[in-house]
Amino acid sequence: MFTFKYIAQNERDEQWGLTVCSTGTQHVGPGEAYPPPVHESEYMFVPNKGRIINEYQLIFIVEGRGTLTTASAGSFRINSGDIFLIFPNEWHTYSPDMETGWTEYWIGFSGINIDSRVQAGFFSPKSPVYRIGHDETLILLYNEAIEVAQRQESHFQQLLAGIVNYQLGIVFTKHSNMNLNETINPSIIDKARYFMQENIDRNIDMPAIAEFLNISYSTFRRIFKTYTGMAPAKYYLNMKIQRAKEMLRSTTKSVKEVAFALHFDTPEYFSRLFKKKTGMTPSQFREQLHKLISVSES
Repeated sequence: MFTFKYIAQNERDEQWGLTVCSTGTQHVGPGEAYPPPVHESEYMFVPNKGRIINEYQLIFIVEGRGTLTTASAGSFRINSGDIFLIFPNEWHTYSPDMETGWTEYWIGFSGINIDSRVQAGFFSPKSPVYRIGHDETLILLYNEAIEVAQRQESHFQQLLAGIVNYQLGIVFTKHSNMNLNETINPSIIDKARYFMQENIDRNIDMPAIAEFLNISYSTFRRIFKTYTGMAPAKYYLNMKIQRAKEMLRSTTKSVKEVAFALHFDTPEYFSRLFKKKTGMTPSQFREQLHKLISVSES
C-alpha cells in the first residue's frame, strides 16, 4: 500500500521559511523489498549502502520494527511509536525487519525555519530518534498533509508548512516531557504553581515555596527551571503581570490600586515592569482595550 506525493517548490514559497518536498505513507509487509521500487530516483536507496538527501524527513513508524543508522548518531532499534528525523546532507540508512515489515508515514521539508531550530539545539543529528508512542494527532496530520499535497490548491505550501510546524511541536514537546517525567515528578511543579496562584496577591519569596514542598531551595529552583524554562521568581512575576492584565481589563481599579493589590513595592515599579513585559504602561494597556471595545461596538 503506497500513497505519496513529490512536490516542487518555487522561490516565493521558500520565502515563507519552510517548504515541503514530499509526503506519504507506505506499508511494507514481511519479506517485501524495501524501499518499494516506486519512488523517484533521488529518494531510492539500497539499505546496506544508505543514501544522502538534501532535505529533512520526519518519519513515523506506526507498525512493525526495524533499524536506523546515521553518520552522526550510530545505530538504533526502531519500534512502533518511534519517530526519527533525517537531516540534510548526512549519510543514513533505515529499513524494516524482514520478519515484521512496517508501516511508515513521512514528510520531507527544508527551509530557514527548521535550520534555525537545529542551530538553536531543538533538534540535533546526534539525537535523531524520538520515542513518543502512538499519537493519533500526528497520524491525522500526516494524512492531512498527503491530501493537501495531492490537491495542490493555491498557496498549499503555506498550509503544509503549518502542518509540519505542528508535527515538530508535538514531537519536541512529547519527547521532552517524557524525558523530564523520568527525572522530575510533575506534581511538584503543579503544587508550586498552585501555591504561586493562591498567593498571587502577596509577595512570597521562593524559599517559602521550597519549604512548602519540603525540598531544598536549590533543588526546587533547578527542577522548576528545567521543567518550565524559567526561574521560579520570574515565573511568579509573569503570573502577577497576567493577573494585572485581567484586573485592568475587568475592573475599574486604578493602576495604583492594582499595584498594591498584587503587592508590588510601588506603583512606579509595577508600571516599569509591566511595560518591560508588555511593551506598554498599564494605563496605555487599558486605553488600548477601551479603543478596541469602542471599535467592536460601533
